[in-house]
Amino acid sequence: MDDEGREVLSYLDGHVAWEPRQPAAVSSDESLVTVARLVREFHDLTSGTPLAGDQEVVCHNDLSPKNTVYQLFSGELRPTAFIDWDLAAPGARIHDIAHVCWQYLGLGPSVTDVEEVARRMRLIVDGYGLSDRQRLVSTILWWQDRCWRGIEAQADGGDVAMARLRDAGSVRQVQAAYRWVSDHRAALERSVR
Repeated sequence: MDDEGREVLSYLDGHVAWEPRQPAAVSSDESLVTVARLVREFHDLTSGTPLAGDQEVVCHNDLSPKNTVYQLFSGELRPTAFIDWDLAAPGARIHDIAHVCWQYLGLGPSVTDVEEVARRMRLIVDGYGLSDRQRLVSTILWWQDRCWRGIEAQADGGDVAMARLRDAGSVRQVQAAYRWVSDHRAALERSVR
């Protein structure tokens, strides 16, 4: 925001993880911890400000590798910034961290090693310094439920983009992810205690 309250946008050079196949550094443990620290940094910057309103912080609400800019540091890609802030709104810290866990870890039926993904979830919550860990998995489930129901409702209401998502199978994918998290809830909850 500038001095007159206008939103100022600029180009940010780097790599955005848009395609399914990415360099290993994008999903490395170091990158996950860096993502968590970046989220903590912008949460702390917005905490207690008018932007956060009566909520804890401003949440991005769509954090994923596709909305992350990676730049080279010592020859390795590392996350440096987030893009696509159109869903940003006041909210609870845990909402963004739950979304990070879902999206950056790919929580769902494609996960083949539950213990490994649980270990990496722990890296995220430790990297962020999340104190409210008991509600993390239930908040991931809340996000997934909200996501597929939102797509359905907006598609039924005539939103063309949401209808395309539904027709492409996004609702089924998110429902499958929800079932997977539900089925592995105990292991995931144990990992973040």
